[in-house]
Amino acid sequence: MSIWDKLTGRKSTPTAIHDSPSTTPSDTFSPTPFNPQEAQDVSSFLTGPSFADPSQLHPLAGLNQQTLDYLSLEDSALSDLPGSQSALPSRGWSDDLCYGTGVTYLTALTMGGAWGLQEGLRRSNGQPPKLRLNSVLNAVTRRGPFLGNSAGVIAMVYNGFNSFIGHTRGKHDSANSIVAGALSGMIFKSTRGIRPMMISGGIVASVAGAWAVTRKALF
Repeated sequence: MSIWDKLTGRKSTPTAIHDSPSTTPSDTFSPTPFNPQEAQDVSSFLTGPSFADPSQLHPLAGLNQQTLDYLSLEDSALSDLPGSQSALPSRGWSDDLCYGTGVTYLTALTMGGAWGLQEGLRRSNGQPPKLRLNSVLNAVTRRGPFLGNSAGVIAMVYNGFNSFIGHTRGKHDSANSIVAGALSGMIFKSTRGIRPMMISGGIVASVAGAWAVTRKALF
């Protein structure tokens, strides 16, 4: 009883504490002992009667193979113009443009790099190694891209003229290559005057004629 209850005359009610009996659950589970000899491996599990046929899991399982229609995509036919086939199979002017321009650009780029290497080594003779390396790199990066880009542009124009002339005449021969080379070289130097145009046209026509003769002899 507290002091406030004594002053007011209030009687406190005792709290009864009820102890509830504790119940502990009983575990009656008994695990089955594991026997490794009776365990199934993967093959026995897949081939068992409780598992479906693995071949039925394929997306095309159950289709009739005799009545199944397949979609066949045929490649574009190769060019049938006389003399159009070369070292690589060609389907037309687009293939000739890609192959011819790419091979010409890489060849000229390599030749220009070799030219720049020789020029850089010759000009830096007797200089320290760092200055000599710098001179060689400058010469290679100047001559290589210049010759590669120039030859690539000429090759693009040449393949365009060659394909157009061959389509117009209905055949590809050495005359097409020589005329296309002359026109390409003249257009490439058309801003330099008549004399550079003639020289450039003659050089490109000679190279195109040599390639036409070589292709005819080898292929």
